[in-house]
Amino acid sequence: MAKISVLGSGSWGMALALLLHNNGHEVLLWSARPEDARKLREKRENPSRLPGVVIPDKIEIMTDLERALRDADAAVLAVASPYIRSTAHKMAPYVREGQKIVNVAKGIEEKTLKTLSEVIEEEIPQGDVAVLSGPSHAEEVGKGIPTTCVVSAHTRETADYLQSIFMSPVFRVYTTPDILGVELGGALKNVIALAAGTADGLGYGDNTKAALITRGITEIARLGKKMGAQMETFYGLSGIGDLIVTCASVHSRNRKAGYLIGQGKTMEQAMDEVQMVVEGVYSARAARELSEKYEVEMPIITEVNKVLFEKKPAAEAVMDLMLRDKKVETPMLPWK
Repeated sequence: MAKISVLGSGSWGMALALLLHNNGHEVLLWSARPEDARKLREKRENPSRLPGVVIPDKIEIMTDLERALRDADAAVLAVASPYIRSTAHKMAPYVREGQKIVNVAKGIEEKTLKTLSEVIEEEIPQGDVAVLSGPSHAEEVGKGIPTTCVVSAHTRETADYLQSIFMSPVFRVYTTPDILGVELGGALKNVIALAAGTADGLGYGDNTKAALITRGITEIARLGKKMGAQMETFYGLSGIGDLIVTCASVHSRNRKAGYLIGQGKTMEQAMDEVQMVVEGVYSARAARELSEKYEVEMPIITEVNKVLFEKKPAAEAVMDLMLRDKKVETPMLPWK
């Protein structure tokens, strides 16, 4: 049995806390908001975030960060991506040398273009930082619906240890050394999901969504390879797997925000209606800047940015994607 602190009491934090508790570990759940912690302690559930999921009494809910991290074998960092740096900064004084920190948020820091693990390592250089990602909506993990993810770390020893902690009959975990690829897949799929949701909002069909998913993973993999990630990662759980579920699922906040934009709402109105952090909005600008920095063509990412930040009509963006110059799908393959 391990002692694990889950930092962040949103839907993903609650789902993972329950999973780890059911695996037999001692689990602490930390919230940055005293009022949220008080309500969770009293009601043991959050119907607006994770309906039907009850937090057992044995999971202690607290706001004391020092106490949450004290003696923990691992800390699961489950706050939304825009708050990763500030939370890591607060954690730093209490993290001991080599303490394992598992980031489960997905995004790229807009100002620095750093991945979230790089941000955490910058703030907590003494920590042993790893990443858990994959097609895993909290609503399903919290209910014990079979799910498969991937964990990535700097050493096989850390990856194997974390795999053993999270693994269960309903939560299968694979390992990989490609931290960069795992994080890029998890962050950029949110931007593509905005596009897929927008297409749904416009009334387009499955053909359109299939095109966005397949061409979207091509864009993500093209950038990832240029940045030094492994191509195989993007055709795995944290790449195409996560992209499919985020583009198609009713649980996806990024798809929902895109759907509302496709129906004519502004980015701000869509985010207000979703009532959760839409991480694809925060990653969109960073993705576009990375494409420019590494000179990688990413037309879907480009059009999403124009719709979000330049008020371009969504239908016009789709038309511009369809009317681009003729291309070869597999330029690496020779003609006979």
